[in-house]
Amino acid sequence: MGQAATVLERAQRAAAALRRLDQGATDAIVHAVHLAALDQRVALARQAQEETGLGVWQHKAIKNAIAAQLVYEYIKHEKTSGVISEDIRAGIIEVAQPLGPVLGLVPVTNPTATTIFKALIAMKTRNPLIVSAPPAARQCVARTVEVCAAAAVGAGAPEHCIQALDRPSPATIDELMADPRLALIIATGTEAVVRRASRSGTLTVGVGPGNVPAYIGVTADVPFAVRCIVESKTFDNGTVCASEQSVVVRRAIAEDTRLEFERQGGYFMSRHEIDRVGAIAWDRDRGAMMASVVGQPVAAIAERAGIQVPAGAKLLLALLDRVGPEEPLSGEILAPILSCYVEEDFETAIRRCSEITNYGGVGHTAVIHSNRDERVEYFAQGVDASRVLVNTPATQGALGGMYNELVPSFTLSCGTAASNHTTDNISIRHLLNVHRIARRRPNQRWSSFDQSMYLDDRLTGEAIEREYNKNF
Repeated sequence: MGQAATVLERAQRAAAALRRLDQGATDAIVHAVHLAALDQRVALARQAQEETGLGVWQHKAIKNAIAAQLVYEYIKHEKTSGVISEDIRAGIIEVAQPLGPVLGLVPVTNPTATTIFKALIAMKTRNPLIVSAPPAARQCVARTVEVCAAAAVGAGAPEHCIQALDRPSPATIDELMADPRLALIIATGTEAVVRRASRSGTLTVGVGPGNVPAYIGVTADVPFAVRCIVESKTFDNGTVCASEQSVVVRRAIAEDTRLEFERQGGYFMSRHEIDRVGAIAWDRDRGAMMASVVGQPVAAIAERAGIQVPAGAKLLLALLDRVGPEEPLSGEILAPILSCYVEEDFETAIRRCSEITNYGGVGHTAVIHSNRDERVEYFAQGVDASRVLVNTPATQGALGGMYNELVPSFTLSCGTAASNHTTDNISIRHLLNVHRIARRRPNQRWSSFDQSMYLDDRLTGEAIEREYNKNF
C-alpha cells in the first residue's frame, strides 16, 4: 500500500472516532493543542528559520503565538458538535457534522504557524488533518505536527488525527488530492500550489496571491502611516502575503512621506539600483518573484544585487511610474522591497491601487491611511480587495484579531476573481457540514389556501399577492 492510501486509511479511522466526540471532549482536545503549540512557539520558530533560511525567528515566534493564542480565543466558545443553533420561531435546528479527512498544504514562508492554525481548526471541527509541507520546511512542519498530535491524543483524540506526509513525491501528493476519500484541501501557498490543488477534483479552499497597495491620503498621519508600513513590511522580512507591496501617495505629501520613510530606515534606490534589484528579485520568464530573495534581509538582497545601501537600512524603496512586467518590482515580492507611486489626486491614486491589485493581487488586501470616512468607503468600492484595512499595518491587520475584529487566520481567501469561492479569512465554519432540521409550521398555512391559483393565468400578480397576505 502506498503512502497516500496508508495515510488516508488512518485518517478515515480517525474520522470515525472524531465524529463520535461531543462538544466537551472536542473542546478539551483543542485546548490541549493550543497550550502545546504555545509552549513550543519559540523552539518551532527557531527550527523554521534555521531550516528554511527565511525571515526572523523572533517574528516567527510571534506568528506561532498568533496561530495558537488568537485563533484559539476566537474559536474556543463556538459550537461545532451536535446542535449548534435553534431558531424556535422558524422551527429550524442546525446540526454540525465534520467533513472528513482534510489535506492542509503549508507554505515555506509560514510553515509552523500555518500548521498550528490548521491543526486547531481541524480539531475544533472534528476533522482529521493531513499536512503536506514543502521540502525546504519538512522537518519543522513534522515537528509541529508531532507537538500538536501528541497533545490531541493525550487529551482524548484518536491516533492519526493529525498526520504529516513523509517526503511525498509529486505523484503521491496528486494521488492523495484526487482520492475520493479526501473531503477537503486547504491550500495555502503559491499560486501554482493552489491551482494544482484546484485541478485535483477535490473541493479546495484556496488563497490568491497578494500584491497589496497602501494608499496614504492627505488627511493621514504620515509618520504613523509610515511606521505601520515599515513594521508590516519588515515583519519576518516580508514573508506574509498580506504585507504591503506598493505605497501610493498624493503629490501634496510625497516629499514629507519620502523623508519619513528615510527617517524610519527606508532607502530609496536610484534607477540603476532598481534595475539591479529587479533582476535578482523577479523572474521575467515565470512572471513571479525569485525564491532566492524571499524572506531575506536588506543587506543580503543588496549584496546579491551588487549595490551599496546605508548600514541599518530596513527597507528598499523603488520610485516607479508603471505597473506590469516592464517593472519587475511592481509585482508581489515577499521581501523588504517596496515600490512607490506618486499620484496627483484621489481618483488617480485609486486607479493606481486598482492597477496594482489587478497585477497579481486581485481580491486580496488593500490599505488606506486616511481620516475621512467617505474616502475610505469610496476607496473600498474602487479597489478589488477582500480586506480593506484602515490606518493599519497590512500584515498584522489582515491576519485578524490584533488591530481589528477580522477572523484570525493564516489562510486568506480572495473571492471569485482569484478563483476562490469566498472572500473570508478561513476558519472553522468552512470545515463544517451544517445540517438543518426544518419543522412543519404548526398552522400548516401553505395548505390553507388554494395553491392551484398559481396555475390560473387569469389571476394578476396583485390578486395573488392579496390572497397570500391574507393567509400568511
